[in-house]
Amino acid sequence: MLSDRPYLRGDYQRERTSVLIWLISAILAGFVVQLLIGSPWLRGSEDSLRALTLSIPALRAGWVWTLFTYSFLHSPNFLIHVALNLFALYLLGRELLPMLGARRFLGLYAAATIFGGLAWTAVHWHFGGRQELMGATAAVDALAIVFACFFPNQELNFLLLFLFPVTLKPKHIAAVLVAFDLTALMIWEIPGAALPGHATIASSAHLGGMLTGFLYYHFVHDARWLQRGASAADLQLPRWINRARKASPPAAEVSNPTAAPEDIRAEVDRILDKINSQGFGALTPEEKRVLDEARDQLSRR
Repeated sequence: MLSDRPYLRGDYQRERTSVLIWLISAILAGFVVQLLIGSPWLRGSEDSLRALTLSIPALRAGWVWTLFTYSFLHSPNFLIHVALNLFALYLLGRELLPMLGARRFLGLYAAATIFGGLAWTAVHWHFGGRQELMGATAAVDALAIVFACFFPNQELNFLLLFLFPVTLKPKHIAAVLVAFDLTALMIWEIPGAALPGHATIASSAHLGGMLTGFLYYHFVHDARWLQRGASAADLQLPRWINRARKASPPAAEVSNPTAAPEDIRAEVDRILDKINSQGFGALTPEEKRVLDEARDQLSRR
């Protein structure tokens, strides 16, 4: 029976360390290292972090890895930046990770980070010199857009300043993020104007991440048009991200009265294993139909 599967029981021990925890831990570790390097004991070692920070001189020197590693660094002068990114990454990640699966979630994070860095580079290439980019906001914004695409009208209730109840919908939050960063891009970033308190905002990187999330949801997540005969599991990521996998065995016809109960149970177990390892979003329409029919058969017993 389905309830015999270990991960459907309350005492099942799930994976101890998920991709989300690794990402959060890496960002925290990077911030702690920055604090230590900026301390009086190690002062003067800031140059050691330039190999991980995205900048025009770094790219001109061939340090292409900085297009990804910059997301694990945050300015120690703006604690609210890393705090908000970690908080949003946790909230969005715990909702999207079971849906996307670990591989697609990490692929989306990496793609949004890289394309956010490329967008920032395109805007700042003529500035040169001291311009630097740090922070995971581009990837977090991509997750926010994907979440808004999945659940545009889901009501989110919270207390503003722990006093005033506020209800928002993800589609409205996404619209505000896009409008704010477009405005900041045109008013501050492109003209090179300074913000109050010498703060900086990388709106170009944020918009690059948002665009990546939008394109992922509409053209990659269910990209059946790329290859009509392929299953959804084979189209979850671009080929340069997704490793080659053996084709899944064809789904058993649950509605076939001649199918042996053992064959039906084996196919359902295979589908449940796939959900546990890759997320529900990795299922093909045929596999979803098999689960629905198996559930209907169990409910009639």
